[in-house]
Amino acid sequence: MRSTPTAATLILGALPYGEAPEDVLIADGRIAAVGPDARIQAEQLQEVTTIEAAGLIMLPGMVDLHTHLREPGREDAETVETGSRAAAKGGFTAVHAMANSSPVADSAGVVEQVHRLGRASGWTEVYPVGAVTVGLAGERLAELGAMAESSAQVRMFSDDGMCVHNPVLMRRALEYVKTVDGFIAQHAQEPLLTEGAQMNEGDVSAVLGLPGWPAVAEESIIARDVLLAQHVGSRLHICHVSTAGSVEIIRWAKERGIDVTAEVTPHHLLLTDELVRGYDPVYKVNPPLRTGADVEALRAGLADGTIDIIGTDHAPHPTQAKECEWSAAAMGMTGLETALPVVIKTMISTGLMGWRRFAEVTSIKPAQIYRHAHQGRPLKPGEPANLILVDAGATQTVDPAGHASKGRNSPFRGMELPGAVRATFLQGHPVVLDGELNSPLSEAAARAAEESQVQS
Repeated sequence: MRSTPTAATLILGALPYGEAPEDVLIADGRIAAVGPDARIQAEQLQEVTTIEAAGLIMLPGMVDLHTHLREPGREDAETVETGSRAAAKGGFTAVHAMANSSPVADSAGVVEQVHRLGRASGWTEVYPVGAVTVGLAGERLAELGAMAESSAQVRMFSDDGMCVHNPVLMRRALEYVKTVDGFIAQHAQEPLLTEGAQMNEGDVSAVLGLPGWPAVAEESIIARDVLLAQHVGSRLHICHVSTAGSVEIIRWAKERGIDVTAEVTPHHLLLTDELVRGYDPVYKVNPPLRTGADVEALRAGLADGTIDIIGTDHAPHPTQAKECEWSAAAMGMTGLETALPVVIKTMISTGLMGWRRFAEVTSIKPAQIYRHAHQGRPLKPGEPANLILVDAGATQTVDPAGHASKGRNSPFRGMELPGAVRATFLQGHPVVLDGELNSPLSEAAARAAEESQVQS
């Protein structure tokens, strides 16, 4: 059943950013009051839903710049509807759908289709990512201007899954997106250095006899592209950083004022190439799982701000594409519904970051990178009510069979992880309550909220 936003919701005793408890009133899609004023104003309203949230941490809704929703064309793996449900359950109030659908999102028509499907779904905001090159073929630029001017208003362009390896083409793309205040999100993988590669190149690949994927294949592209971005004066975003060397190159670039941002996936913060010893294709991913030393460098880079954000790289596949021999298996892992607990385990529980920094890397900074004016906002009166309630003390054993995503290829299956999303509010409407899907935001309400955001 489609629902319009609840008239008002009074959240009692939540812990904004894990700090002192506060009451929070949500009304008309925004945070109406925080603190003692919340109850006072609630008493003046006719219809108020009350949520007891003692001990629950309140955070801005998470924003994922790197999601694969597969539609159009690969609805056997995921749809915008099922991916949106997974996002809501995972605590995401906005996701950005990568272009490697079928047909590829390289034209205004396809990105507008994805945008319409997202708004009709109503579980999370869906923003299509436009392809950099036609068909992801790396030969000529796609319709960047037409996608930017379409109703989808695309500002992020990526050939993710493929690298824009031609330096002249990459330069032209960086020059073009400057004109629309957009940016290029690069999948850093030199194809000639990774031809036939199956896993990280190192001790484990040598023992298993699997073709190796050297770290330099990633690092060389990042080094080239940060220099191109500096030369052009354009914005560059690095997808799914996976090596210690990549962290150092990005740190070097930022020290010199180059406009580069970077993301790391939850799975690269926790898992290593040692897991490949069992030849289970659930651990086959692009870029590959790296070494323990790389994992430590990625955590440190995220903690100190060298790496800006978490990007899930949620990549669902049909069962038959993963339950097969290693060499034939598809690359990719699901991630929307496990991102929050994995980041808690690797970054919060280890003391590497607090909840304020968690909000920065999962919400505030990704929203800033895309230039969202209504996501990743402070938890204060007048701000859009895109927020989540998290039970940090909960534990969960990951069971992909219970996920909203169509994909069952979670590398965390059977693992006990800390933390759970108890509620997700999208534009003030509770799309998730008590950890379960509640009801979507109506398309009319979503459209009205979009118009309000433009006006503000």
